[in-house]
Formats: sequence, structure tokens, C-alpha cells
Amino acid sequence: TMTEGVVVAWHKKVGDAVKVGDILAEVETDKATMELENYVKGTLLHIGVEQGQAVPIDALIAIVGKEGEDVAALLKAGAPAGSPDSSLDQAAATSAQPTATAQATATATAQTPATATAEASLEALAPTDPQRIKASPLARKLAAEQGLDLRRIQGSGDNGRIVRRDLQGQAAAKAPAAAEAMATPDLSAWLNRPAGQGESFTDQPLSQMRKTIARRLTESKNAAPHFYLTMEIDMDQAVEARQRLNQNAPVKISINDLVIKAAAMALRQHPAVNTSWLGDRIRQNDHIHIGVAMALPEGLVVPVLRFADQKNLVQIATQTKEYAGKAKEKKLQPQDWEGNTFTISNLGMFGIEAFTAIINPPDACILAVGAVRECPVVRNGQLSVGQRMTVTLSCDHRVVDGATGAAFLQSLSLMLRDPVSMLL
Repeated sequence: TMTEGVVVAWHKKVGDAVKVGDILAEVETDKATMELENYVKGTLLHIGVEQGQAVPIDALIAIVGKEGEDVAALLKAGAPAGSPDSSLDQAAATSAQPTATAQATATATAQTPATATAEASLEALAPTDPQRIKASPLARKLAAEQGLDLRRIQGSGDNGRIVRRDLQGQAAAKAPAAAEAMATPDLSAWLNRPAGQGESFTDQPLSQMRKTIARRLTESKNAAPHFYLTMEIDMDQAVEARQRLNQNAPVKISINDLVIKAAAMALRQHPAVNTSWLGDRIRQNDHIHIGVAMALPEGLVVPVLRFADQKNLVQIATQTKEYAGKAKEKKLQPQDWEGNTFTISNLGMFGIEAFTAIINPPDACILAVGAVRECPVVRNGQLSVGQRMTVTLSCDHRVVDGATGAAFLQSLSLMLRDPVSMLL
């Protein structure tokens, strides 16, 4: 599903000798930062991507070959047929593949994701007619989109050529006719405003992770008819059991670990919830792989606990903590986040009592878990203090009906109210 990547760091520079297995760069995907490995012995002849650039997959990002090889000829050989103002994707898609030179490219199925086509290659493809304004095809495209007049922009490329960076970070002049038509506004009131009363904002570029979150959850919300089931669960015995277990457990067990174990056991009893909508059929999964949503500054990742129903609490706690550490360091690998059949999202540690979650495809359901809180309860006609936790099950109505989801929550509640039942 990946469409583009971002080069976050280069570990080699042009002219460096490289061998098989050397790490050339680090590339940010939608969920992790991956290492771009070199597969041929030679010299790094060309780097076409600056750190921080995002580009589509299969784009030319670097050239490794024999020392002294003609890189300019290779880049020119990649020129697309037709107009010299062809797009970046066209230039990348028609890049040459000579046998004498190994090109470092990324594909949708490769272990290392995509990075950018060199702006230098676009400059090499630009027209040389002296009667025309010297500008790269990408700069021309951006100028047209933004309504900028290239004649008023000073180029910083070769021989004064205008490149993309010349259009960034500065206010380029509009066409003369448009400039004359606009009256200069009176800014005196704004300039003399009291300190601290001015409006301001900061635009943050979208990370690969945030782009993927936006796309996938929008698709889920629009495609899957969500409905929600909420239940309050008595957690007195679960809290007590956790305290006793942590006296001797090799790793601290959390309330979330208990919820994961209980959900896995409940899914075994209610396989209709452990399903996926596949368009023309419903897939009922025999295995139980639970995705655990984890928050990061950049967004959300969902590593997967495989065969969660077969794991004990210590194994669940250990693997969850391991995934949390890898997620913070962006070291999760594709096999760590693929294959979920059910997802749990817990915001209880932030004091959130209840919320609803958007289904994580291809799952049919996601469980939103709130905080365990003390509240007044009535037992045998007497008012006392108890521990309660609110959970909400978001269901895809194409797959799961209300009664099915309610039965699942009932089993989940019974197991958490009596944790010993999870050991049976």
C-alpha cells in the first residue's frame, strides 16, 4: 500500500566506495524507518535526493557503478519521449537501466522503501533553448500551480536555472497584471497592535505515518457501517489479581495485558467477531492475532500479538513492552504490524473514561478501553466503592450484528470480573 517514502538520512556520500550490505540511507515509511541496503560493489556516483524529501516508489535516488563512470549520460538516457516539461513521475519511470551501472531503486515489494528522483536529473532534462526561461520541469509545474511569474525569480541552479528550492521559503512575485490590479492594504493597525494579540500559525508537513492514518481510517469510516456497543465492567477482582500477580511476575502485568488476554479468550468463544469483510465474502479467522494500538508523537502504530489466545499473561506483557520500545525507536518491521484479526485501543492511561474507535481494516471490530476508576456501586442493597471500567466495541454491521457483539462483550466482562476463568 506504500506510495512514497522520505529519505531521513544518508550514510554515504558521493565518491565513497561501497560494498554489498552497506547501509546507504534511512528511509521513513508510513510506520517505521527502514535501512536502504546496497546490493552491488562499486562507487556511489550520484545522490539524487536530499534529506527530508518525499518521492514516489520506483524513483531514481542514487547510482552505484564503476569509479569515473559518466553519470550525466545515464541521466540524459532516462529522458522521457515527448515534451521536455514532463512530470517528475515520467522522468523517474523512464530512467535508463544499463547493465554496467547498478541503480538503487525502491519497489512496493522490496524491504527498503522508496525515495526521490534527483532534481539534478530534471535539470539535465530541461530545455537548453536560450530564448526560453531556464527552469526545471518541476519548477515550471509548481510555478503554474501557484500562479508565480518565473521571470521575477532568480534561479540558483546551473547557469541561473530556476529549480524547486527557488520557489520555496520565499514570496515570489505574481504576474505584473495581477500585481497592478491589487491595492496595497493598510497595515498600520496591524503593525501597531498590542504585543501578544497577533494571529500566527505553523504549517507542519505530513509524515508518511500521518498520511497513511488519514487514508486508511477515512476509507474505514466511509466504507464500513459502524455501530457501537458500550458496557461497564466490574474490575474489582481484576485489579486485585493484577496486584497479586505482580508480586512474583518476572515482568509487570498491566490492566491492558489482562484485557488482551480476556479479549483473546472471548474471541475463541465468539469466532463471528474474529472476522473480516472481503467484499464478496466474509472471512472467519481460525487464528487470533490481536493488534494493540500504540500512540507515538507522529501518529499511531498497531503491532500485532500473534496467537494471543495461546499466550499467558507474562508472554503478552513481555511482547507488548517489546513492541512499545521498538515503536518509539521506529524499529518495527512489516511482520510486526501485519495480520491483525481484532484490535484493542486503550486510552485509560490518559484518564479517558470512555470513547469510540474507528475500525482498523481488515478487522470487523475494535475494542476501545477506558480507565479503571473508583465509583460508588450498590452491592446487596448497600452502597460501597468499586472499580469500574467502560469498554466500547465498534462493529462493522456488514459482518457483525448487535447480538453477536453483545455476546462477545458479555464473555469479556465475565472473564475480567473473574480472572481465574481465563486460566481454564
